[in-house]
Amino acid sequence: MNPSAIIAASLAGLLFGFDTAVIAGVTEALRGTFDLSAAQLGAAVSAALVGTLVGALGAGHPGDRHGSRTVLLWIAIAYIISAIGSALSSGLGMLIAFRFLGGLAIGGSSVLAPVYIAEVSPPARRGMLVGFFQLSIVLGILAAYVSNFVIGLSLDGELEWRVKLGVAAAPALLFLLLMLRVPHSPRWLHHRGRSEEARTAIGILSMGDPDTLLAQFGEGVAAPGGDRLRWHLHRRPILLAVALAMFNQLSGINAILYYLGDIFAAAGFDAVSADLQAVAIGVANLLATLLGMAIIDRVGRKPLLLVGAFGTAVALASVALIYSSGQGQHLLLPALIGFILFFAVSQGAVIWVYLSEIFPTAVRARGQSLGSATHWGMNALIAFGFPVVAQYTQALPFWLFAGAMLVQAVVIWRYFPETRGVALETMERTVEGRG
Repeated sequence: MNPSAIIAASLAGLLFGFDTAVIAGVTEALRGTFDLSAAQLGAAVSAALVGTLVGALGAGHPGDRHGSRTVLLWIAIAYIISAIGSALSSGLGMLIAFRFLGGLAIGGSSVLAPVYIAEVSPPARRGMLVGFFQLSIVLGILAAYVSNFVIGLSLDGELEWRVKLGVAAAPALLFLLLMLRVPHSPRWLHHRGRSEEARTAIGILSMGDPDTLLAQFGEGVAAPGGDRLRWHLHRRPILLAVALAMFNQLSGINAILYYLGDIFAAAGFDAVSADLQAVAIGVANLLATLLGMAIIDRVGRKPLLLVGAFGTAVALASVALIYSSGQGQHLLLPALIGFILFFAVSQGAVIWVYLSEIFPTAVRARGQSLGSATHWGMNALIAFGFPVVAQYTQALPFWLFAGAMLVQAVVIWRYFPETRGVALETMERTVEGRG
């Protein structure tokens, strides 16, 4: 397997993660610069998520029609423009517009990068290889926290937050250059009737014997009417995708990442301490993600999700107790690190893998789009609501997140099939309980 395509597509995840986390280092500056209320700050943060939702909803059809690689090239350009425009914004409206554009890119990335990686990966290593997308997200989050910390020590005033938002243009340019060097997915080419191009792409990607793989791809040809995402044909994968995406955000992961500085401030930490502890959380996230990648193809998707659900519930309840009692603030960082560890090794490692596996080739991008759109829609709602609820009671959001994780454990145990090692062309039988 040629790793260059995996690395190139995974860079979309790094930009995804950087943009997700960098906002945590500028919320206070934005509040001061634009004199924002709690609700306005929530709107400023979640405005980019509206773009992400639109991008996730809109990426599936062009991805299935024109190929994931083609759309990812345009996504790279959007990332570059968003970073530069955000850094040069002259007012809140302009900033929101460029953050919206960045959101479009994030939404598209969350759909098409995992799809591309899944389609060029062998079944036995698919979990780990698609996991590189999640690893890149985590590296992007850590890079954002380190960048915020270093820039915060070096600059101040408006220049500080502008530089924090603008530095993402460099990795976005690298993403564009690398994607120009990789071929289309052979599975997508074969499905579109371009078998000779698929044969060539198989050779470039070192995927194996072209004749064997093309015959295997033929097994996944859609039944009549199966080239559209339809409830009566794809009900089970649709329900699985929506449930997994909803629970991913009901853990509170992105709200915590967005408002990490505010969470530490509410417990009495100053800005520099908050930035430094955010770096510690980013390192924990990275280590747990590496562990999740290492074991996902050995342990399986379902066991990881179950362990993570119970572990995150305990960690979130611990954070809630700290705020409810007003005591044990020194335990806040360990509790949040515990949450990150359990999340990263389970839901963080599994979500993009699982969503990219469970839909047939003809509608894979559109199915991933549905899951991603659910993920980002919930993200926007929770990101908007978190500061509004937290200004009255900091503990309540964490109690709600903990309860949602216990519900998730029951749903995963009862309804989710294991997809480890199953070929994409025979996945439908596994998802429907027929194989």
